[in-house]
Amino acid sequence: MARWLSEGKAIDAALYAAVAASDTPALDRAMRKLTRTADMSKLWFGCAAAMALLGGPDGRRAAARGLISLGAASAFANRVAKPLTTRRRPEREELAELSRRHVPMPASSSFPSGHSASAFAFATGAGQVAPALSAPLRALAALVGYSRIHTGVHYPADVLAGAFIGVTAAEVAGRMLDAR
Repeated sequence: MARWLSEGKAIDAALYAAVAASDTPALDRAMRKLTRTADMSKLWFGCAAAMALLGGPDGRRAAARGLISLGAASAFANRVAKPLTTRRRPEREELAELSRRHVPMPASSSFPSGHSASAFAFATGAGQVAPALSAPLRALAALVGYSRIHTGVHYPADVLAGAFIGVTAAEVAGRMLDAR
């Protein structure tokens, strides 16, 4: 088991290093803007508002389910999972050509990604009610997760764990809401 974990960490670090070493100025600006838009779930509140205003009763139900799922995932990721772990954030090379992609480094544990948990929870929860929105919302959630790696604040495993928490929270919240 220890060998498997060691190899997993090595792969995780190598994937992060490959992304960090890429020279992608246009993508750097887009990912920085996206990750900042997702801070404090602003992106998902905006999506929920649009769904509620434009989607009729189903849009309002989808927005509500997405936000309930997001709340559950965010609470679990940030109040339960992060305090239980001590994973350090990635070391970032402060090279001038890469500094344009960086966002301020959060003080919390790197594992799991709260942004990814919130993103996938909203996308999954809203998609349960509005299946036509499921694929675009999940694609946006995946981009938010990738933006956290690209901007240097998370390793890929952090994002995967956050996505798992988000999807799971939405599934549990959906079942509880459906049982009512």
